Amino acid sequence: MNIPTYADIIAAARVVHTYLKPTPLYEWPALSRLLGCRYFLKHENHTPTTAFKVRGGIYLVSRLSDEQKRRGIIGCTTGNHGQSLAYACRLFGVRCVLVVPANSNPDKLAAMRSLGAELIEHGRDYDEARLHCESICRQEGLRYVHSANEPDLIAGVGTYALEIFDDLPQPDVILVPVGLGSGICGTALVAAARHPKTQVIGVQSELAPAVTLSWREGRPIETDTPRTFAEGMATRMPAEMTLEIMRRYVQDMVLVRDDELREAILLLLRVTHNLAEGAGAASTAAAFRLREQLAGKTVVGILSGGNLDLRELARIVAS
Repeated sequence: MNIPTYADIIAAARVVHTYLKPTPLYEWPALSRLLGCRYFLKHENHTPTTAFKVRGGIYLVSRLSDEQKRRGIIGCTTGNHGQSLAYACRLFGVRCVLVVPANSNPDKLAAMRSLGAELIEHGRDYDEARLHCESICRQEGLRYVHSANEPDLIAGVGTYALEIFDDLPQPDVILVPVGLGSGICGTALVAAARHPKTQVIGVQSELAPAVTLSWREGRPIETDTPRTFAEGMATRMPAEMTLEIMRRYVQDMVLVRDDELREAILLLLRVTHNLAEGAGAASTAAAFRLREQLAGKTVVGILSGGNLDLRELARIVAS
C-alpha cells in the first residue's frame, strides 16, 4: 500500500499554497479559561469551501494524468469531499461527477452544484452511495477518487498541519475530527516528523463510532447506518489506508455525544462568531470531555468545517 509520507506533504504544500492561503490559528482566551488550557482553533472553516478537504482535492486533481483529466473524475461524498473535488475540477477544467446519499445537507448540495459538479443522489447513507458510485465508475471509465484511500488527498490535507507547526512549534495535543481519517492521518504524519511528543487524538460521534472501534480493535469493524446529525463523521466502516496510518501514528480516539456536539457548535458561535458544522465542533466537544487530562497544556482543536445545515442550526439555537 502506497502510504504518504511527511516528504509527500511538503511536496503538496508547494501546490496547495499556490491556490490557497494558510488558514488562521487563533487562541481564544474565553475558551482557554473555560477549558483550563491554552486552546487554539485551526480555522479550516476559512477555506473557499469552508472545509479542510479542499486542500486534498486541489493536490490530487493537479496530479492527474492528461488522460484522467480528459475523462473526468467521480467521487462519493456527504458534502465536503465533494466540494473539494468540485472546486479543484473547476480550477483545472475537469468533469466532476459526485454521488451523494439521499436527503443530504441541501446547502452542501447547492454548493457542489454551484461549483459545476454533476450530482447523483442515491442510498440511505455514505456507504450505500459509495457502492453505487463504484458501479458507475466501472461503467463510465471515470477516475474514482475515494475520500480516504488516496495518498495525494492525505498529503494535501496534511498541509494544514504544517501551518500549525509553523505557527506553534510544540503543541501538546491536537484534537482532530474523524470521518474516514484523511485529516487525522495528515496531522499525525506531520506531528511525528515535527514534534513527536505531540499527542494526536481523533474524535468521533458515539452514533458513528466505526473508525474508533476499528482503531481500538486493530481490525475493520462495520456498524449500522450512523444516526448522528454530523454527516462529516457519518461513516459505518473504516478505510484501509487511513486505518493503517492511524494505527501507527494516532495516540488516542475519543467518542462524544451528539448533544455535546450541539453544545460546542453553540459555544463556538457565541464565543468566536464562527459557524462550525457537527464534525467541525467535534474537537471542541472533546476538549471539554477531556479537560482534566488537558489542564495546563497547549491544545489545538481542528475546526474542520463550517457547512452546517441551517435547519440544524435553527434547532440548536432554539434549544
